[in-house]
Amino acid sequence: MTTSKHLSLITGASRGMGRAMAEQLLQSGHALVCISRKTDEALTVLAQQAGTSLEQWSFDLAEPAAAAGRVREWLAQQDGAAFDSVTLINNAGTVGRLGPLSAAASPDLAQSLRIGLEAPMLLTAAFLAATQSWRGVRKVLNISSGLGRNAMASQAPYCAAKAGMDHFSRCVALAEAALPNGAKIVSLAPGVIDTDLQVQIRGTDAGLLPDRSRFLKLKDDGLLDSPATAAGKVLAYLARADFGSKPVADVRDV
Repeated sequence: MTTSKHLSLITGASRGMGRAMAEQLLQSGHALVCISRKTDEALTVLAQQAGTSLEQWSFDLAEPAAAAGRVREWLAQQDGAAFDSVTLINNAGTVGRLGPLSAAASPDLAQSLRIGLEAPMLLTAAFLAATQSWRGVRKVLNISSGLGRNAMASQAPYCAAKAGMDHFSRCVALAEAALPNGAKIVSLAPGVIDTDLQVQIRGTDAGLLPDRSRFLKLKDDGLLDSPATAAGKVLAYLARADFGSKPVADVRDV
C-alpha cells in the first residue's frame, strides 16, 4: 500500500457498472478495495498486470453491519498520511421484485431497503469515522437514480431507497462542511445503463409494471449507455474540481 497515493473502496464491483468502475480504477498509483458478494479472479489478474493493489472482500450487503465493521477496522489500520485521496463509492443496489407494494413480501422489501439504503448509510458512517483525521481529500460517491427523484409505479422500494440516499447525502454534506477537511459527498444519478437491472425490468410483465414500455423504448432507440461508458462518465464526475458542490446531482450536469 505504500506506493499507492489514491485509495478507493467500491461496493457491487462484481458486475455491471460497478465491475466496469473497478476495472477503470485499476491504474498506477491507486489502491482498490472491492466489496461484493463474489470475488472476481479476472480483476485480480488485471491488478497484477497494472501493478496496483487490490483487495476483494466477500460480503452480502443485505446484512451490512459486518461489511461496515470491516471497513472501519481496516481503514483504522492504514496510514492515512500516505494517501492524497480516499474515496468510498456506494454502488451496490437492487430493484428487488417489481410490482405493486400490496403484493410485496416483507422479506423482499427488507432486503431491498437494506441493500439500497441501510448498507450505504452504515458504510458511509464507518468510512467517515475512520478517515476523519486523514490528510488527503475525502470523498463519498453514492450511486443514486433518477427514480429517487421521480416516482414510478411498482418500484416503491427502489425509489424509496434512492430518495433516502439523496437526502442522507444532503445531511452528511451539511455536517461535513463544518469540519476541517470535511468529506465531499455526492448522490449521483448515472444516467440510463444497459445492465442486468434493465434486463429484469424489460422482462417484467406489463401488468406488474405499467411503465415497462418506456424501458423497452430506451433499449430500442439505443439510448442506454454500456456499463463501461457509464463508468467512465461517473468517474469523470468524481474527478471534477467542483465535486461536492451539489450533494444531489446528475452525471449529465454541466
